[in-house]
Amino acid sequence: MKVLLAAVNAKYIHSNLAVYSLCAYAASQGEPIEYVEYTINHQEEDILAGIYQKNPEVIAFSCYIWNIAVIDRVARELKKVLPECQIWYGGPEVSYNPLEQLRKKPFLSGVMVGEGEKTLAELVKAWKLPEQRLEEIKGIAFFKRMEDGREEPYYTGIREPLPLDSIPFPYKDLEGLENRIIYYESSRGCPYSCSYCLSSIEKGIRFRSMGLVKKELAFFIEKEVPQVKFIDRTFNCRSSHAMEIWNFIKEHDRGKTNFHFEISADLLKEEEISFLNTLRPGLVQLEIGVQSIWQATIQAINRVMDLDRLKWAVRRIKEGKNIHQHLDLIAGLPYEGLEDFKKSFDFVYRLEPEQLQLGFLKVLKGSKMEREAEEYGIVYQSEPPFEVLKTKWLPYDGILALKKVEKMLEVYYNSGQFEMSLQFLKHFYPSPYGFFEELGSYYEKNGLDGINHKRVRRYEILLDFIEEQHPDILEPMKEFLTYDLYLRENLKSRPAFMKDTGSYREALRRLLPKRSARDMHGEWFPFSIEEAARTGEPKGKGQWVLFNYQKRNPLNHQAEAVSFCDEEKEGK
Repeated sequence: MKVLLAAVNAKYIHSNLAVYSLCAYAASQGEPIEYVEYTINHQEEDILAGIYQKNPEVIAFSCYIWNIAVIDRVARELKKVLPECQIWYGGPEVSYNPLEQLRKKPFLSGVMVGEGEKTLAELVKAWKLPEQRLEEIKGIAFFKRMEDGREEPYYTGIREPLPLDSIPFPYKDLEGLENRIIYYESSRGCPYSCSYCLSSIEKGIRFRSMGLVKKELAFFIEKEVPQVKFIDRTFNCRSSHAMEIWNFIKEHDRGKTNFHFEISADLLKEEEISFLNTLRPGLVQLEIGVQSIWQATIQAINRVMDLDRLKWAVRRIKEGKNIHQHLDLIAGLPYEGLEDFKKSFDFVYRLEPEQLQLGFLKVLKGSKMEREAEEYGIVYQSEPPFEVLKTKWLPYDGILALKKVEKMLEVYYNSGQFEMSLQFLKHFYPSPYGFFEELGSYYEKNGLDGINHKRVRRYEILLDFIEEQHPDILEPMKEFLTYDLYLRENLKSRPAFMKDTGSYREALRRLLPKRSARDMHGEWFPFSIEEAARTGEPKGKGQWVLFNYQKRNPLNHQAEAVSFCDEEKEGK
């Protein structure tokens, strides 16, 4: 019997650990199966054709909020062209209501609920043996034939979780994964019970044995995988586990692989941060969920967080200048209105993470938040991704205002392309949120939103905005934007706002003898960019900055920038 697993990922760069683990476990039980991967950006008719040509007798889809709509449409058509093929679903998006899934989707044969490795392996055996009774397999819902001949949806009950060591390492080779993120787990479960998260449903935490973890991480390091992303829900919930892994990747580092961890910053101890500050720049990046700064909100979502401790930890990590920090906020949580959220935003922004994600509450089916939505007046989309539309404290107008800020945040902050310009501008905007709000309004007023602008055009728009809002700093802003542009790229043509190079072309040739223009660029600035960004006062001696594109910062990919005064140009 030919069984096929299908993953539909959000982006090409993503990979699907779930189907890899299912296949690896099935193979270890003597039941090898195939898998295929697509993305939600594929044409649905191409997904349909690709699966049809595989001619499976059973196909199982891995279902999440970002792909369930695509999968439903493909599966419905697949049943028409392969009517004898059994279609099964699994994954978090269908585990909360398997019987409802069967009732609403007649093309389905069954649903795998929860952790699926052992469930699928047992199902494969059962499909090969007609006498095997499906009701004996835990963790599935299917149409059971009743005594009167009717077929009714039937659920067999929860399956006990597997010890993680019983699941084989899913990456025997990395063929086809060369340019994609590799996902890995050293534990399952979460110590917290956040009401918006499905991880809160599973009680307890299971760890993979450290011997196996080290062996598997050594494989990634040896293969020089660009990025390994741990999907452990709170990686540092057990300090000894986290420190042993961090020590291992430091000792075996080859300078190529980046490891991403989702942590609770307020759990970090001084000795742990001191160790993290010794790591190679770019070896580790950390994702930290702040979500809100308001205690009433934190309590309402069953979250535990020491905000002062988190602030201390984020700043201490930043002192090392070697770790990319990604901090998250969630809009639409209970008790947080627009003005409250602005304060949450400003608090996190001033911590200066490399990335600040402004996310919106997703009311996941099966979560505690779904059960409490009516109590909090949370209205959300009827279809995936079930995103919040309004709450008792945040009207839809507020959501729209936050969406506008989110767009500006992604373009001007999270892109990392305007770092020095934004540091300078913070002196003229007491509220970081207020700056992005005003910039978003400028985009709307001038018909600039909804357009995929080229990168240089984004710089020009920001300059036009400053000319309207703060004409007194227009000239220094041109210098900051020039600096930021050259930090990222040795431009082949200069935008109109940049000064002409004729006045210092000869001096530049003197400074860069025998240098390749592709490797380096020199630019004269009438003041110290770094000092002016720090103080908000663009004054003092001018200086040269040499941008070296062969030496880039692994945290933000900026060119090395070396500043120095030129006595001849200063007239000394």
